[in-house]
Amino acid sequence: MKKYKNVFLVGPMGVGKTTIGRVLAEQLGLEFFDSDREIEASTGADIPWIFDVEGESGFRAREVKMIDELTRKKHIVLATGGGAVLDPKNRKRLAKRGQVVYLRASIRQQVERTSRDKNRPLLQTANPEKKIRELMKIRDPLYKDVADVIVDTNRRNPRSVSQDICKQLEALQKAVQEKDQADRAQA
Repeated sequence: MKKYKNVFLVGPMGVGKTTIGRVLAEQLGLEFFDSDREIEASTGADIPWIFDVEGESGFRAREVKMIDELTRKKHIVLATGGGAVLDPKNRKRLAKRGQVVYLRASIRQQVERTSRDKNRPLLQTANPEKKIRELMKIRDPLYKDVADVIVDTNRRNPRSVSQDICKQLEALQKAVQEKDQADRAQA
């Protein structure tokens, strides 16, 4: 029997959601999905092309549909795109359908990890660090709001982060079970 129904990874670009997600899925014996890769597979186009042709709003509409579809699955680890939390529907579905893990890293780490990646349309700007700071100012409260647990990925390998996630999810599950038992005892 699978211990976790679903684990959803949220966080900014460059924190390692996809890499860590694969390791975590393997460790938990769950299937792995990446919402951005699934959008690309379903459209036959890459994210920069979608942004180019449909704009960010077109991409976000596709993202809402894909996250709804993916979060209905059972026994998965899902790496979401950095902006997935912007839509209230996504936040609600993520929170309701699984355990949400906010992976975070310093601005410096995000800049280093994304500096050579041309598949990040929002960072194709003269000052990517400034853009990352702007995005974090808007998105960090949303990541925190939807998260069941928060894990830092700075200078850590994916296996170590994955083990940390498992420990925190285990503690969360234990706390929920203890609360349920206490509630039943009082009833």
